[in-house]
Amino acid sequence: MAEDKWSSATAVLRLATELIDGIQEGVNEEGFDDVRSIHGFAFARLSESPTTTVQLARHLGITKQGTSEMVTHLIERGYLTRSPDPTDGRASLLVLTDRGHACTGAARRAAAATVAVWEQRIPVDRRQDLHEMLDAVSIAGRLRPTW
Repeated sequence: MAEDKWSSATAVLRLATELIDGIQEGVNEEGFDDVRSIHGFAFARLSESPTTTVQLARHLGITKQGTSEMVTHLIERGYLTRSPDPTDGRASLLVLTDRGHACTGAARRAAAATVAVWEQRIPVDRRQDLHEMLDAVSIAGRLRPTW
């Protein structure tokens, strides 16, 4: 029985890898070749609402220094801007630019294309089951890489 559970865990990890790789390939193909997978996790958080560097670091589970370097990279390439935080005069909010939103859209399309490949691997009459089962076992929460 434990072997079956390990097999399922391995399958989920393989699917996660395939999804991340598929998204990376898709955003590269749409011309966003200066972003990496970690940036996508930051964009997912920033798509919800503007955030500070400290909050983004906490969300991603990386150091403030590492996050600052990533933010600088994304600002220099036109994906983010900084604006004053109206609730804290010492802080700045990170905001996705139009380019950042366009990259996020490319990532969503690439994710959908990757899932479509999964659908092709199973019979047509079971495809809805795939989505329902994934929804049933996944828990809402932060979307971030696991280190």
